[in-house]
Amino acid sequence: MGLEEKLPNGILLTSVEKLVNWTRKSSLWPATFGLACCAIEMMTTGGPRYDLARFGMEVFRASPRQADLMIVAGRVTNKMAPVLRQIYDQMPEPRWVLAMGVCASTGGMFNNYAVVQGVDHVVPVDMYLPGCPPRPEMLIDAILKIHAKIMDEPLGAARAAALLESGYATDLMPSSERFAKKK
Repeated sequence: MGLEEKLPNGILLTSVEKLVNWTRKSSLWPATFGLACCAIEMMTTGGPRYDLARFGMEVFRASPRQADLMIVAGRVTNKMAPVLRQIYDQMPEPRWVLAMGVCASTGGMFNNYAVVQGVDHVVPVDMYLPGCPPRPEMLIDAILKIHAKIMDEPLGAARAAALLESGYATDLMPSSERFAKKK
């Protein structure tokens, strides 16, 4: 006989941490940083066929001050790296970064002096999305994995340190397995 049985119907019990993380996950606003062919796939994902609006991401923000997810889609040149860092610094906390495509992740086939060999040299990356260019379904899967990561984030430095010491890590299984129909 728990507390849930004594409360009237319509009362919801949860922790503040889960509620805050759920609101962050449900209203993730991406800042576009489309630099190459991956940006076309990112725009397709925002269109009516794939409909990012069902995840609360219908508006790609042009201002970094209104965004909390940066999707770096395409290759970053050395000339563009300071601009990328400035936009990242202008985003409010908490913020997440998704490196979309092999060029953003590792420099891709452009192994030369002009292209940054991985956007993680400029900003910290939370999720790497491989492919040249990755399909919209892959971007949606990466966004769902970022949602899982957001849901597991602790509130406060003390809880974050305790989770880090315990060795806890978010289980990032493919969405096709997580949301598959149970037999």
